[in-house]
Amino acid sequence: MNPFEYASAQSLDEAVALLRERKGRAKVIRGGTDLIPQMKTGVAEPERLVNLKEIPGLDRVEISPEGLRLGALVPLAEIAAHPGILETHAALAQGASAAASPQIRNAGTLGGNLCQRPRCWYFRSEDFHCRKKGGSECFALEGENKYHAIFGGDDCCIVHPSDTAPALVAYEAEATLFSPRGERKVPLAEFFALPSVNVKWENILENDEILVSVFAPAQPPGTRASYLKIRERASFDFALASVAAVLTFEGATCSRARIVLGGVAPIPWRCQAAESVLVGHALDDALIAHASNAALEGVAPLSKNRYKLAMVKGILGRSLGRLSEAT
Repeated sequence: MNPFEYASAQSLDEAVALLRERKGRAKVIRGGTDLIPQMKTGVAEPERLVNLKEIPGLDRVEISPEGLRLGALVPLAEIAAHPGILETHAALAQGASAAASPQIRNAGTLGGNLCQRPRCWYFRSEDFHCRKKGGSECFALEGENKYHAIFGGDDCCIVHPSDTAPALVAYEAEATLFSPRGERKVPLAEFFALPSVNVKWENILENDEILVSVFAPAQPPGTRASYLKIRERASFDFALASVAAVLTFEGATCSRARIVLGGVAPIPWRCQAAESVLVGHALDDALIAHASNAALEGVAPLSKNRYKLAMVKGILGRSLGRLSEAT
């Protein structure tokens, strides 16, 4: 690990100024559950770490008639167990509960979970200068790609590791970002970036910009939601495939649907074709099977991850079946 400075910011203005001084050679830190391992392996080599823990308000949970606002430093464990979030945005609580281990959920934050780097072994290894690190080749395309993308991975076939991101995108959440240029708000779906847009990074944050909070709007009456995840180890592992489904019903008819996959693409992957199958209909076994097949529109599996196609269909079918039976 390279030597680095450590600075504790007392305000957002101070934090972004400390970032800007280092011109891309500084990182923010709170829990450090992903950044510190990156530094140990040389994936990240910041000259300065900017501690955000002392900035007031970044760990706040606010529930109002308009929706749910979460500061970027809210711990995952709090999101998973918060009664209000469980009531209003259950898929988010379920996603937070599925992330990592209890110890990491206590230290890890919402912002860290959304901004964490991919776990691709070529990216994390010091022995491979891959496209994401400025090289000319994605080694997983022809190499060991068991855990890699089946959607959107033409230039770099990483998968986004977040368990909270699919749920928040399904809830049509909005991110608030802060920099020396002021505040800007972006739909969370537009916060994440495909490798074809920026192969070296997974989101649109500038070097002197911080994710401050996320707002998920209140859902219409009749909304049901879930987050399901398939992983190799039930106790602690990243998703082989996951699905966040947020459906609104008028009686037995689905009037609105948002389906977002995790663990299968470089970004949370929205399945608009599957959503279109559901809207305007009552859910039965045939319709659920049709939607599960439609979720694979545009799929491009690699040599060793074709098994994920059956996983996506199975986990989506299970999720939709549960939501159709909910009262």
